[in-house]
Order: sequence, then structure tokens, then C-alpha cells
Amino acid sequence: MESAPLGPASSVGNTIINNQNNNPNNHNNNDVVSSAVPALQTTLEQLFSTRSLKFTSEDGVPVAVIAVQRYLSDKTLSSSDADADHHHDHSHPHHHQRHPHQDSYRYDLTVTDGAWRTRCVLHRGLNHLVRRGELRVGTQLRITACSFVYSEQRLGHGYICVERVRCGGAAGGARSPVLDGLKDLDCLSVLTRDGMENVGLWNDFPLKLSSKHYLPLWNNDDPEGEQWLPQRATPDLPLDVSRIILLCDLEASLGNTWGCLPLLVRVIHKSRLRYYGKCDITDVKKKVDYPYMAYFEVADQSGTMSLVLWNELCLDWYHSLHVGAVLYLQNYSVRDSYPSRSRPQMDHHRLRIFGSKEISLNRRNAVSVLTVVPQKNLPVQRGLPDVAYKFTCRSELKSLADNTACDVIGLVTFVGRVQRIRCPYDKGPEKFWTYRWVHALDGSSHRPFILEIFSSSQPDIFHSICPMTYLVCTQMRVCRGQGSSTPFLTSSCETEIYITGCHRGQPYVCDPRVKDFIQWTKTLKDGAILEKTAMGGHYCYPPAPPVFTQPMESGSVQVALVAAGDLQREVQSLQYREHKRLAIQGFITAVRYVERPHDTEPSTGEAQVAGAASSGTSEALAERTASDHRDNGTSGGQTAPAGGATSPRSYMTRAKMRKRLARVSTTPVRPQDSSSESESESESETSAMGSTSQEGLVESNHDPAELSQLLRWESSDWSRQRQELSTHLFGDRLHQDSLTRKFSFEDRSALLRWSGLPPSHWTPDQPSETLPPVACSGYYHITILGINQQVAVDAAFCPVMSSEDPRAKGLPLDPHGNSLLSCLSTGFLCPLGDPAPPDLHINLPSPEEIFQTVGELEGTHLVCLLDLCHLGGDRVEILLNKVYQVT
Repeated sequence: MESAPLGPASSVGNTIINNQNNNPNNHNNNDVVSSAVPALQTTLEQLFSTRSLKFTSEDGVPVAVIAVQRYLSDKTLSSSDADADHHHDHSHPHHHQRHPHQDSYRYDLTVTDGAWRTRCVLHRGLNHLVRRGELRVGTQLRITACSFVYSEQRLGHGYICVERVRCGGAAGGARSPVLDGLKDLDCLSVLTRDGMENVGLWNDFPLKLSSKHYLPLWNNDDPEGEQWLPQRATPDLPLDVSRIILLCDLEASLGNTWGCLPLLVRVIHKSRLRYYGKCDITDVKKKVDYPYMAYFEVADQSGTMSLVLWNELCLDWYHSLHVGAVLYLQNYSVRDSYPSRSRPQMDHHRLRIFGSKEISLNRRNAVSVLTVVPQKNLPVQRGLPDVAYKFTCRSELKSLADNTACDVIGLVTFVGRVQRIRCPYDKGPEKFWTYRWVHALDGSSHRPFILEIFSSSQPDIFHSICPMTYLVCTQMRVCRGQGSSTPFLTSSCETEIYITGCHRGQPYVCDPRVKDFIQWTKTLKDGAILEKTAMGGHYCYPPAPPVFTQPMESGSVQVALVAAGDLQREVQSLQYREHKRLAIQGFITAVRYVERPHDTEPSTGEAQVAGAASSGTSEALAERTASDHRDNGTSGGQTAPAGGATSPRSYMTRAKMRKRLARVSTTPVRPQDSSSESESESESETSAMGSTSQEGLVESNHDPAELSQLLRWESSDWSRQRQELSTHLFGDRLHQDSLTRKFSFEDRSALLRWSGLPPSHWTPDQPSETLPPVACSGYYHITILGINQQVAVDAAFCPVMSSEDPRAKGLPLDPHGNSLLSCLSTGFLCPLGDPAPPDLHINLPSPEEIFQTVGELEGTHLVCLLDLCHLGGDRVEILLNKVYQVT
């Protein structure tokens, strides 16, 4: 790729850069460069044509982000350092509210103005823009300040440090117009500065040379970059297998030894990659350029043993050492096995397990030699064992004990969005795990497998899981939650996943259970299955237990009872797509039903954190919040509830609804109040509200917001209590990322991008596609007051109203009275059975009927389970999962 250096007096193509406009002597501040430049000069040329090492501009240089790449820093830095704060763009009203934490990573950006591209280092004071999902590929960015940093000990190397920016859109979702019509990134020449010519040539190496490679953007488990070699072709060479040592002989060796004789083994299990990089390493001898390792379980006719692939060899061989491959190993070492690591369950192989020793392959000292042997070259007399599987049917799952390992195959019907949780075990740099929830049917039961699938170092497959595909997951572990008798399966370190398009040639294709599954799928009608599919939205399993105990575990999320005052810190510390479940004690002091029309897209409103005693929010935001409090008795609408199931429309006239809710305003409802209205009142209110259809349905020309104004309640003390609050966490309207959408093949690519994580590189095949509509008619906006009445939080609640809702799978369906308190305690409306025809949806209670019981909440001491998830920018999802009544 052509790299064009720009100096103080260089020309680019036919464009001559006028240095008179960029003379620093023409400015009061020598670091400030005027934005007055020739009309023919491109955007990035303006930035590079300065004679100074500093560039600032009020308007900023508009560019599009085409790559965001992450790598481990050479030292840990606190994001609250004053030096970092100096470089923040303080025009954003919430930057000062970030929760300080240790930052161990750096980011390189590649940006383009449509004619040129260049690579930059993002100042660490701006790292939060990436962590919060505001700065990502495809978005518009304005560089308002940057500096040029030369390497004083390396010729031709340096970098641009971006110090201050403005992102396009609060959530970072504004697509840059620069990318419209751009079909080939290779046509963009690399723009550099004199003395930085090498920058444009090292596309796969970090600009700061302390690190040698990039990490994946959202976790540390996946291979990332061009240095990871694809699967190698197996050489068709004869091997001398006359002198081969067996694994049983290695087990009998004393101490750590170097293998003298070759090994011939088959790979029967493969682990995900493990990254062990650390910051603040001052000893050069201890610094490892590629700190990776991966475990493989290998077997010969004598038994099985672990093989460890270290460091650079992971880059060369990880993709080639697949399950079923036969390896010829030389120059290996034998060491004592690491006792604390996880291991796959291999009882079904019926082989002897040698667990005290492990084979180590490294590029240091004696260079290990690996050869993948083609099956046709394998000597028959060697008798290597075949790969064995332990496929389990859904009907057999209930009989398996906790932590039992099994393999499963199923037809995918639901795929949740990709989320992240912090790895709780690492003492080094902060790490995240990425995971998603999946439902899959196998024909042995009407209930699906519920799978919690973590990243397995197979990013292409992991992010391509979608409904209507055949999914195979190996080495899944059985888990049971306290709130459900329905077990689910979660990944282990040795789990591998395969979807349609990846099955050919895999050892499991001949398994009898797999063949039975394929025969079952031939009896299905695609249309019938497609109607039951869904993607994305909020989903969390297993259901919370019926009785709150402290502490408790819920799947992959540790549930802790926290002080309400800590919620603000928890919200501010969330990173993009990070999920947490927390519990707080308090009272429900206000409820409002928010009706959402079916034919409109949900708002991408921002979740805010406001404090009555703190500043920093914009005046418009404060004015809107105060108006919401005056008009509605609560703060603005909160984040979207999970769902996708169609809730029943109101089958009452507005006159009857007003008759029932005449006293549901600012005082608790009493049951006897609902029986004192007369028919004449009903008729007069009907005429006041306007005409209705003959079926009694509300006509579409009425404002849906009017229903929200009627279906609201607040406790008798809320008016006084909210004046005494120190902090109120509130939100606005719905988040579309919280809503489940129906799957269709036409929308497949758009749904995969929407439910996945932003990629590290932009590609021209990423058009802005529209998403299918959601089916969610409304939700409950609930205000929770902390037990000490100093902090309040708004949360959204949407009960499950259809058995087709993915959240209904595994949910205890004990009948209840459909009061608001019982709905909050169980999470669903009763009865929740098989899907009924649309004309029978009237059997479910309407929001108006549920609101008649809202008075039960007055003064009721509750433990509230909240699901938090960061959705990008300032959008934070706060959902009320369940309440427990404290008696």
C-alpha cells in the first residue's frame, strides 16, 4: 500500500499544501493551527500539514473510524489521573461522572476522510469512549486536538496521538457519511508525516512498540490479527514410525525430561486460548511477546495426556491442531502437570488418563517440531483411538447430575445478544468473558436445550449463531438454578461449537445420535419452526429462586445485596454490553404503565445518572426531568423490558378505563372504590373521550400517551420523599437493544450485527440495514426508593405474557392472582399456557385490571433484583427482574 509522507512543504497528488495558512507565527498560541485551509485540501491533509507538533481546532477534523484495535499497555494507569482528565473533551456533560478504575490497555485507531487513511494512538484519557461503545468502527469522529510523537531511538517511526475528540451521537451510533459509497479500503493510500514513514507499513503491529500484537476488542480469548496462521495443509511425507515412544512410558519418567523419541498421538480435546499477559513487567527476560497457551488432550493406544502449546507456537499451530488431527511430535519436553487447571471429562473414551505429566511444546530452547499427519499416511498398526463423544438428548438432561459433561446437537430457535461479564479469577489486567444464551431443539422433547455459550476462541462461529441452524456444542456442563427445576448447560474451557457450514469432516458426523437428529429435522416444516424463532433482546437465566438468600448464584452472574447508594457507582463502572445482576432493599413508590405503539421504532433514549446534590447534567436534561416529576409523579420512562412476546391490547373503552381509574392518581387504590361509579358517569365520560369502535377497541386516532397518564400511581409519601433524595437514577423511554425481534432469513445479516458486538474493522459489506419491528405494546415504569430513603432508581418491568416468549422457557408457572405485586414476584401473567388464538388473548388481564391492585405496594418492604446492562454511549438498561416481599 502506498504511503505518502506529508512534511511542511510537501505536495499530495495535484494538491499543493499552502503553508502560509498553517504558519504557527500567525497565531497567538504556537500550538493552535487555523482551520482556514485551501478548499482543495482534504481533511486529513489539513491535520498533517502543520509545522507544529500540536494541532487543535474548534470545529475538529471530521473523519470516519475504520478500525479500533486494542493491546496490552506496558504499565497500568488509573483513569482518574489528573493527567488523563486534562485531555478529556469536557463538552460532554457526563465525562466527569466516570467511575475510576485501573486501565491496562491502549487503543490504536485507523481513520479516513474518504481519500486518505492514517493510524493514530488514542490517548488513554479517551479510552472510556471505546469501553462505553461510543467510539467504534463506522462512526463519525471529529479530532479537535492531537500531537505528533517521534521515536527518538528508532528511525522512521512515530505516531499521532489523538488527545481530544467529539463523537457523532451520544451512543456512538452515527454512521459516518464518509463511508457512503466507499467500496474498497485498499484504494485509500496511507497518509504519514516526514519521519513516520514506517507507520503505514506495520498494519498488524501496535504503534507503540512495547507490545507486539493486538488483542480482540471485547475479550482476551479469541485470536486476533493476521499473525494467527490459518489451518496448515498437511504434508504428504512418509514418517519413520519405527521408533516411537508411548504416553505410558512418558508417565513413568522421573522429573522433567526432554523427549528423545518422537510421539504419534491423536487430538481428542482442545481448549480455548488462554492469555496470561501482564502489565508493569520491568524485567526484559520475563517479558513474553505472545503470552498465550492452549491445552490439548492427546491419546495413543496406551492412554491420554495433556499437551500444552506455548506462546509463538499458538500463533503458528492453534488453528491446525483440531480435534481428530494426528500429530507427530519431536523436540518436546515432559513436565509435571499443573494441578489447578480445569480438565475435560473423558470417562466415555475408556482410556487410561496420565494426569501427573504433560507434554510442553515451545519455541524456546530446543525448538519443538510438529507435523500433522494425513490420515492416509497413518500406519494401520499404530492403532490410535478414535474421538469419542457423549451426545445427550434433551429428554435425558433432567437425569444428569450437576457438572456432568455432555455433548449436544440441536436446531437453534433463539439466540440472545452477546453480553460480557468480568472474569472474577484474574489478578492481572482486567479481563472480560463474552457469552450469549441459545435455545435449541433436538426432537426428543418439546422443551429446548438452554445453553449459556461463552467464547471458545472461535469468533467467526460464535458471532454467526442464528436461528434455523444446526448447532453442536461439546463438553458442556450441566447446571441447575435454585429458581427452576429445568437444568441448563454452560460452556467449559474445552467446549467447541460448530454450526451449519462447519460440520463437514468433523468426527461426530458418524455418531448415532447425530444421525437420529438429522432424520428428525427432515420431518420439520421450515415455516412452522420459523414462527417460533427470535433473536436478541434482554435474556437472563436461570430464573431467580423463589426465596431470597444471601449470597446466591444465578448462572454466570453473582447476585449481591448492595446498598442503594452503591447503584450509581455500579452503573458508572459498567462497560459496553457488560451485564450485572444486583439486589437492593426498598419500597416501590411510583408505577406508571407506558404504552408503546406497535408500528413505531423504539427510542434510543439515553439512560442518565442524576443527583439532587450533584451537578454536571445539562440544563435541558434537568428541566425535562423536573417536568416529568411534576406531570407524571415519577421520572421519565426507563429502559425497555425484555420480551418480544405480544401482549394483549386493551379491550376496554376509554370511558370504562377512566371509570375504573378515577381514583388511581396520587393516592393508593382501595378495592371498594371501584364499585361506586354509575352508568351515567360512564356515558358522560364516553362522550368526553370521543367515539369508540363497535367492538369497544380504542381508536387509533387517540394519543397513546394518554393511557400512560391514566395508568399511574404513587405512594402517599412519595411527593415528600422525592424532595429529600440525594440521588435519583432515571432513564428515558425504550431501548431497542432490550427488545427481542423475530428472525427472518432476509434480516439475518442485520440481526447478527445488531445482536453481536461491534467489530474491530469496518468492511464495505456493512450497509445500514433496517431491523424487523418488535412486538411489545408496553411496559411498567417503576420507581424504587432505597430502604434509607436517600436514593431512588427507575426500572422497567415487562411480565412474560406468552409461552412463545424465550423468557418463558424454564420459568416456574405456579398460578397467582395477577396483582401487580404477584406479577412482580413471579415475572409472568397467569395463566401462561400454550399460545392462544388472538381473539382469546382477552383471557389475560389488561394493564387497567392489574393497576387496580397497585395499592398493595404501599409501604411494602421489598428486595428488588435488578438487571443492569450497558448498551453503548449513555444508554444503560435497568430492568426489574423480580421482587421478594420481606416479612
